[in-house]
Amino acid sequence: MADKKIIAVVGATGAQGGGLVRAILSDKDSPFSVRALTRNVNSDKAKELASMGAEVVQADVDDVESLKQAFTGAYGAFCVTFFWEHFSPEKEGAQVKAMAQAAKAAGLQHVIWSTLEDTRKWIPLSDDRMPTLMDKYKVPHFDAKGESDTVFAEFGVPTTCLLTSFYWDNFIHFGSGPTKGPDGNLVLNMPMGDKMLPGIAVEDIGKSAYGIFQKGSEFIGKTVGIAGEHLTGAEMASAMSQALGQDVSYNAVPFDVFRSLDIPGAADLGNMFQFFHDFEEYFCGARSLDETRTLNPALQTFEAWLAQNGSRIPLG
Repeated sequence: MADKKIIAVVGATGAQGGGLVRAILSDKDSPFSVRALTRNVNSDKAKELASMGAEVVQADVDDVESLKQAFTGAYGAFCVTFFWEHFSPEKEGAQVKAMAQAAKAAGLQHVIWSTLEDTRKWIPLSDDRMPTLMDKYKVPHFDAKGESDTVFAEFGVPTTCLLTSFYWDNFIHFGSGPTKGPDGNLVLNMPMGDKMLPGIAVEDIGKSAYGIFQKGSEFIGKTVGIAGEHLTGAEMASAMSQALGQDVSYNAVPFDVFRSLDIPGAADLGNMFQFFHDFEEYFCGARSLDETRTLNPALQTFEAWLAQNGSRIPLG
């Protein structure tokens, strides 16, 4: 272990970070070892990572000094933020600055920053196609990350910006799966019209990040978009029908209807789907399936993901 380069993983007990931890630890020939950062080293998930061989250390993205200590001695870091815990773009921006400061102080040689687009580059605040939220955002959980992309560079940290895609795991954990309509049949409700949505198994985000770390300096200073497949809502519903053994129809919910739903962040998510829809050519084009496969040869298709996970989707 002593001769392996340490990758510090922010959010190691979460979806993206956990995927990277498992990708590194499952490769017995990996040139890297894992330092798993978590706020609670005594959690069941943290203990599980330790049992797998990770070095588990306490760190908090709201505490720059804890990050500096956690990054010290590491070769690189995977950095991610947690918008849905607090719904605050400003807090997210402060966390990015803390991670960049700590990365600079520790002299990290490669940081992967898990980010998304600042949608205001495509839809200015003056554009009334979709409502402006919080007075200065269109899609807050995208925009806050996108506007922070320059922060690592401003601190002089060698960085790869990783553009992720819609998690298929949201069908399990985020209440996005099919629900029963008035007739008792299953319906996938998604405001995507007939446009394609780049999606990915969250485990493959971690595996793709591992591929970037393996390639090293080749990806420093670059933005890389990843996806497992680009699918329409109708295609996803059809695949679900096959996997679940019962018909799932697709309902293209109007954006305004979705924005008005009584769910946390409905307006933000409704604007997000409208961005996906209205800028399909850009959004899909920025997430090359071929490039993702070069980083992660084991990349799953939606069908393959469903074969492994379809039984875990709650059918409301």
